[in-house]
Amino acid sequence: MRRVARVFVLALLVAAPALAAEPAVLARARMLYNAADYDGAIAAASEARRVPSAADAAALVLARAHLERYRQRADPSDLVAAREALRAVNHHGLSPRDRVDMLVGLGQSLFLGEAYGAAAELFDAALMHSAALAPRARLLLLDWWASALDREAQSRPADRRAPVFERIVERMEEELRIDPGCSPASYWLPVAARGAGDLDRAWDAAIAGWVRASLDPDAAASVRADLDRLVTQALVPERARQRQVAGRDTQDVAAVLRAEWELIKTQWK
Repeated sequence: MRRVARVFVLALLVAAPALAAEPAVLARARMLYNAADYDGAIAAASEARRVPSAADAAALVLARAHLERYRQRADPSDLVAAREALRAVNHHGLSPRDRVDMLVGLGQSLFLGEAYGAAAELFDAALMHSAALAPRARLLLLDWWASALDREAQSRPADRRAPVFERIVERMEEELRIDPGCSPASYWLPVAARGAGDLDRAWDAAIAGWVRASLDPDAAASVRADLDRLVTQALVPERARQRQVAGRDTQDVAAVLRAEWELIKTQWK
């Protein structure tokens, strides 16, 4: 199960508040980016790069805008332009918040280039400095990290996937200890447990995730929709095959499991 739909609507905004001394054209580029006007952001950021004091931050906004436009249009030239802009950034000339966005931009460029393991390393580095991010932005970054590792695991032979999924399990367990309402962890823990081969843990974690989703009302509907797909499309048939006993049809076992899942959903609406 890949969270394809979700990962391609996540966007960590270049949302550093404009400083008093920040050139107006750079502030405008940020505003256009956050408004999802990527053509406008590219034009404004290109202009802002001509201002020496804003050149590095503007190159970062330019790169992030090209990455978002690539996700919209799948035009390879945008991915190339994003890489060129990122290479031009002097990391030391950025604000602390922009340095985090730089790591995210580098990670996104690798992710979109299908270098998933490397992307996860950069997202992990950004998470180490995520105090500069708003809480919701940090959750999105955590989702990117897990998505990158999931894609990396899926690209490996089956017998080499478990260690990658175990990394996700360990991280999501820790996230839930800190914040029981962590919505990405409610989804990724059962996904990763399944990937590591522990279907019973995945089942229990999916049920717990469904119940726990109410702790984050803003994300509850989307997390529960993802969990429902995971359970019905993957865990039910796989556990049915695993739990099949002599004289009992797999479909009968699956029906029992589906009924159990539907009961949980009814009890915890």
